[in-house]
Amino acid sequence: MTTDRGDGADVEAADREDGAGGRDEAAGRDEAAGRDEPGVIERRLHPVTPLRRAWAPVAVLAGWAVHDPSQAQQQLTKLTTTMLLAGLAVLLPAAALYGFLSWWFTHFAVTDTELRIRTGLLFRRTAHIRLERIQAVDVTRPLLARVAGVAKLKLDVIGTDKKDELAFLGEDEARALRAELLARAAGFAPETAHEVGEAPARELVRVPARVIALSLLLIGATWGSLLTAVVVPPLVWLGTHSVWTVLAVAVPLFGGAVTSSAGRFVGAYDWTVSESPDGLRIDRGLLDRTHETVPPGRVQTVRIVEPLLWRRLGWVRVELDVAGSSNSVLLPVAPRGIAESVIARVLPGVTVPDASLLVRPPRRARWCTPVWWRGHGIAVTDAVFAARHGLLRRRLALVPHAKVQSVRLTQGPWERVWRVADVHVDTGANKTVTARLRDAEEAARLLRAQAERSRTGRREARPDRWMQR
Repeated sequence: MTTDRGDGADVEAADREDGAGGRDEAAGRDEAAGRDEPGVIERRLHPVTPLRRAWAPVAVLAGWAVHDPSQAQQQLTKLTTTMLLAGLAVLLPAAALYGFLSWWFTHFAVTDTELRIRTGLLFRRTAHIRLERIQAVDVTRPLLARVAGVAKLKLDVIGTDKKDELAFLGEDEARALRAELLARAAGFAPETAHEVGEAPARELVRVPARVIALSLLLIGATWGSLLTAVVVPPLVWLGTHSVWTVLAVAVPLFGGAVTSSAGRFVGAYDWTVSESPDGLRIDRGLLDRTHETVPPGRVQTVRIVEPLLWRRLGWVRVELDVAGSSNSVLLPVAPRGIAESVIARVLPGVTVPDASLLVRPPRRARWCTPVWWRGHGIAVTDAVFAARHGLLRRRLALVPHAKVQSVRLTQGPWERVWRVADVHVDTGANKTVTARLRDAEEAARLLRAQAERSRTGRREARPDRWMQR
């Protein structure tokens, strides 16, 4: 049983299709006409960029060596010192030339309606990114880029899974271009967007490093990977009695267990959430600094995650589903009260339902999902549809009514026997939140009521281009 998506769903679907083709819709257009367009100034990337791109030929050889190490070793043993030096004398200038040419033939320009990126020496490609389709612009500074004083600009665009990027720009130029693009996406006029500058930000939360480290130690996945690294090598030894086989198994397991936790700590180090007119800004990273923005009006779902070992400390993790964006974590760990205050900034007017307000499935649902049925629950407020699942690792998903694209009811044969059904709520981020094992009559009422709340919510929702009235 499925309801009609409503008036806004068709518009959203058309927007996604339009956005998917918006970047390359003019790929066959005459590029000379674009270069001669009045008032459009094409710019090149930072001069340090060729050093990054010169590694491409070297990376191809390294990939071949890793793919077939025995063959690579045989070929290397046949080479003399003279041949190696001659090869390097050819490879290094060729790599440098490739890096220079790829930089020389890469241009970008901001017009009144789009960001245009033109690349390619033999095979030309022009990406036309419509400014109103830009969801977020992130500034990333890898460790070596920070030393060189440059940054990478990544763009999230509606209807695309892969980010376009400009790598590299000077740090000041990257921030200025980011501010201009966000101002255009917010609805500022083209003639004033470049004068707006970067909007001021007010810090809301800064997660201490010790809290991040302790939270990683209290996650089951960390101990599961360490336990695997301890248990598997002895079993391999009992089966093979080969030291080399044991080392070949143990080293990757221990390395993976350590680097996965260390990598998450390094990535979440100095996690800071600030509020600005652009949306919520996230700055994070120990080695590679990342500057992300959660744009207002684009968040489709907010999830509050509670691992079992975090509950005594009152900690939660806040995750997001943002339409057209890969930004998925708002807070890696935080006390519940602080997390709820930040959620109120992302979803204005939304209050997280208390656990006592979540209604469990009927007791007969235990015959469909023994034990785990107790972890399910729902609550519907004037602002959001909330559904929880999980006993050991609880997840509470909040979907604003205005972001619901469709509502579906499903009921399998065994569920029909026990008169329960599932209600699925689909959002604009191609994600689904499910209220599981509801009483069949309750599910039918919920289906009709949620469809009406979604239509009403879309009519009352604020525009995504928040500077336009």
